Amino acid sequence: MSSLSVKRKRGLGDRLNDFRAMSKSDRRRTVVDLLFNNAMYIIIAIAIIFIAIKVPAFLSVSSIINILSLTAAKLPIALGIAGAIVLTGTDISAGRVVGLTACVAASLLQVKGYNNKMFPNLDVMPLWVVFLLVIAIGAAIGFVNGFFVAKFKLHPFIVTLSTQLIVFGFVLMYLMIGTNNGQTLSGLDSSYTNFIRGTLFRIGGVAVPRYVLYSIILTAIMWVIWNKTKFGKNMFAVGSNEEAANVSGVNVFWTIVLVFVLAGVMYGITGFFEGARIASCSANTGLNYECDAIAACVIGGVSFVGGTGKISGIVIGVLLLQIIFVGLNFLSVDANMLYVIKGLIILVACAIDMRKYLARK
Repeated sequence: MSSLSVKRKRGLGDRLNDFRAMSKSDRRRTVVDLLFNNAMYIIIAIAIIFIAIKVPAFLSVSSIINILSLTAAKLPIALGIAGAIVLTGTDISAGRVVGLTACVAASLLQVKGYNNKMFPNLDVMPLWVVFLLVIAIGAAIGFVNGFFVAKFKLHPFIVTLSTQLIVFGFVLMYLMIGTNNGQTLSGLDSSYTNFIRGTLFRIGGVAVPRYVLYSIILTAIMWVIWNKTKFGKNMFAVGSNEEAANVSGVNVFWTIVLVFVLAGVMYGITGFFEGARIASCSANTGLNYECDAIAACVIGGVSFVGGTGKISGIVIGVLLLQIIFVGLNFLSVDANMLYVIKGLIILVACAIDMRKYLARK
């Protein structure tokens, strides 16, 4: 037996002995704190078990792959918005940026000769050009958000509320270009759809789409940025205490700006994925995506008090949220009720997060 495993057992034993040594009231308080701090995970675990028992098909291979695919699709936007939350802020423009970039990608990658092609005289553009274009659009919007937050000390909620409305206006105007007249964008070129939705491999005859791999790569890149770069350290320093970070020599202005730029890049990538994934883009594409992303981040331990968060936690948060939503669909829960459930999840998760923060203080 290794010395590491001995240490782990000894540490667990010590904690158990400490627990036994407590008074009855302290033990009760410890158990209550443990249950409360992990209430969201406990509720979700109970819900998953209930759904699996009620509808056995929930645990089928096709259902599991569907959950993983949805997680991969929603992960980039969550990874982007998490940076804003680490800075004690948020970004409610995220969903509209996804919608704009998805519409731009779809309009430029419609098959040649399609009857309702938005730009009938335009050939199908190279994928890499469109990919860079949507990233640039996302980054530009992120720069605007970050600039106004950092320069004028405006709250991110106010800034991103403004850009949310501005971007939505741009989406509506963009879809009115030429003879499109606000119509849904479809008829996408196979080079685009195959690149995103093409089969990566199969499990039990069920295809795993390629964007799952792309999402894994993006997650790995974000992990490196957050944990192995000076920028990542500065981000957490600013989120923990902006004044202390400034005194320590951190360029607070550019750290905030770059966090929002990086978030915008992730929204652009999400839009590029969504354009091909749903294959039918409209003004409603991306609607309320930021709500799912914020809920996933809070469930995954990214704290609104700032300076706290892990990439692994965000992945778990997105996964758990998709498990719940897919499970509720299996139970035929009314689609409108999902909005109520999302709101409750955010409210409860934030309450638990704040309680943890107050307990630490």
